[in-house]
Amino acid sequence: MDVAIKQQAEAAHPKAAVVTTCILAALAGLMFGLDIGVISGAQQFIQAEFKIDDHMIEWIVSAMMAGAAVGALGAGWMSASLGRKRSLLLGGVLFIAGSLFCASAWSPEILIVARFILGLAIGIATFTAPLYLAEVAPERIRGAMISTYQLMITTGILLAFLSDTAFSASGNWRWMLGIIAAPGVLFLVGLFFLPDSPRWLLLKGRREDAQIVLAKLRGDQGVVEKEVADIEEQLKTPQHGWSMFRENPNFRRSVGLGVLLQAMQQFTGMNVVMYYAPRIFKDMGYDTHAQMWFTAAVGLTNVLATLIAFGLVDRLGRKPILYAGFAIMAVGLGVVGTMMGMGIHSRGEQFFTVGMLLLFIVGFAMSAGPLIWTLCSEVQPLKGRDFGIACSTFTNWVTNMIVGATFLSLLSGFGNAQTFWLYAALNAVFIIFTFWLVPETKGVTLEQIERNLMKGKPLRQIGR
Repeated sequence: MDVAIKQQAEAAHPKAAVVTTCILAALAGLMFGLDIGVISGAQQFIQAEFKIDDHMIEWIVSAMMAGAAVGALGAGWMSASLGRKRSLLLGGVLFIAGSLFCASAWSPEILIVARFILGLAIGIATFTAPLYLAEVAPERIRGAMISTYQLMITTGILLAFLSDTAFSASGNWRWMLGIIAAPGVLFLVGLFFLPDSPRWLLLKGRREDAQIVLAKLRGDQGVVEKEVADIEEQLKTPQHGWSMFRENPNFRRSVGLGVLLQAMQQFTGMNVVMYYAPRIFKDMGYDTHAQMWFTAAVGLTNVLATLIAFGLVDRLGRKPILYAGFAIMAVGLGVVGTMMGMGIHSRGEQFFTVGMLLLFIVGFAMSAGPLIWTLCSEVQPLKGRDFGIACSTFTNWVTNMIVGATFLSLLSGFGNAQTFWLYAALNAVFIIFTFWLVPETKGVTLEQIERNLMKGKPLRQIGR
């Protein structure tokens, strides 16, 4: 077998293999983004055809997040039992089936069920794809490859907004929801060419298979042997998340911080804009054509601003960027609320209000969007990391569902201006939470963070 591994290593083109593998896995992020974005432009046409009220639209929007919460809960077991690759394959099949089911839905209730199935696919993918990426990418480019996943999410949102804009002239919401099955098919085909995760193979006692996969990905037999040894050493530390949560108050603090961080991310109001952008632009006085194009501008801004975080996070640190992001979001939504309260009458006032909404998007995409996920993985100790991340991911989807299921009700019951002021105030409060509770983890090893946590240091000091 050593001869076979040596031959694989000599014949390998490791850089191309790793990049191709990671891009295919990151396409799961693209599907996630497509599913977030596509419902935004379709809502008004769905509402007109089925003659349903805002409350039913909220159910249709939020059904996906409910499915994702369930999918994320089951994804941990599936990725461990079936493997990362098979879990992604299942997610791909569900994504295609859910997309086509949405396109053929004959009633609002059936559309809710179809959206729930789509959510199952997204929940599986959002748990499994970053895990797979972390396990196949070499250490020197691991951060860049995982960041690619976040970029693909924002790209998927943009493509969905552009697709919605193209179909808006005809008002064909079934094509809007069904067309995303096409990239799902490409993703599914690509998955058949992916190798199994070497870490999962070792977890299942398949050492030789793991060595062969790593030989193809690394191209150096010495590197392969060292990585196998490192993984086997890490696997000696078993996960005891639930028992550790019950017995260790310090671990409960880190899990609580992860849950709080994900709730903060969702209650910034970002997904309010992602799910209901055309409705927001309608309330600013724009017609359907302009609503769709400005929604596409939201998606483009989201993509470009995400690149800011990639360039600054390891230079400035997590907390300064979060401070800036929450402040920008508070100002942006506060001004949008004020303009809506005063009344938007002229073209100049319309453009100014749109500009402030785009400023809010920049604030999120450069800060809470990518950095919350980073912090949630950094603050959890090794033995409970899977449990801690599962708790925070589940919280993300539940709070996401709450936001999606309440926004239109808030607009009708609380008022446009007051609703945006509410989210602006929450962002201001999150600045205080960041100061008192969030640690600065820049340049600190995960082992040091864990030692500080278990010593009982205040949460904001565990990165020192």
